[in-house]
Amino acid sequence: MHKVKNSSLLILASASPRRKELLSNTGMQFAIICSQLDEESIQADTPENLATAIASAKAREVSALYPENWVLAADTLVVKGNNILGKPGKASEAASMLRMLSGCTHQVITGVCLMNRLKEKTISYAVTTDVVFKQLSDREISWYTADSEPYDKAGGYAIQGLAAHFIRSIKGSYTNVVGLPICEVMETLAQEGISPEYQD
Repeated sequence: MHKVKNSSLLILASASPRRKELLSNTGMQFAIICSQLDEESIQADTPENLATAIASAKAREVSALYPENWVLAADTLVVKGNNILGKPGKASEAASMLRMLSGCTHQVITGVCLMNRLKEKTISYAVTTDVVFKQLSDREISWYTADSEPYDKAGGYAIQGLAAHFIRSIKGSYTNVVGLPICEVMETLAQEGISPEYQD
C-alpha cells in the first residue's frame, strides 16, 4: 500500500476499476487506498442500511490511517425481492442469478460514505436504481456466463459491458448501477468544498 502525503487529497477507499473510472472522468484528483474490510461481518436490517454500513466501515478503516484526508467509500448491492445477489463464483451461480433477474425488475443499491476523521464529519446515504431485464434465453445466459465478465460483479452482470443488451430500462442513476452514483457523489463533495481543479 502506497502512502498519501498530501492531507488535502481525496482518498477513494475502493479497488473497483469502475469506481476509479467514474471518479476520474469528473476531473477530480484523488488517491486510492483499498479497504481490507471483511464485508461478511457487517449486518443490517435492510439492504439500504447494509450498503451504507459497509461503505461506512470501509471509510472508517481507511480514515484511521489518514485522519486528515476526506475518504470516500462505497458498496453496491443487487437486490431481487428478499435476495441480495453477491458476486458469483462459478458459471452455475451466475446463470442462477441471471435466471432470477430475467424478465423482472430488481434494485441496485449503492451505499456511499464520505468521512473526515479529524473534522469528525461523516456523510452517508444510499442511492437506489430500478433495473428491468428483458426475458433471457438459455442461449444468452450460456453465452454470457462463458465470459469472464459476470464473476467480479454483484448480481452477475455489468450494465456497461456485454450485458448492456439485457437491460430493457432503468429508473434512476445509471452510474449507480455501474458502482458509484457519480452525480450525487459530486454534489456531496461540493458541499464539503471538494471539487475538481478545472483548467481554464
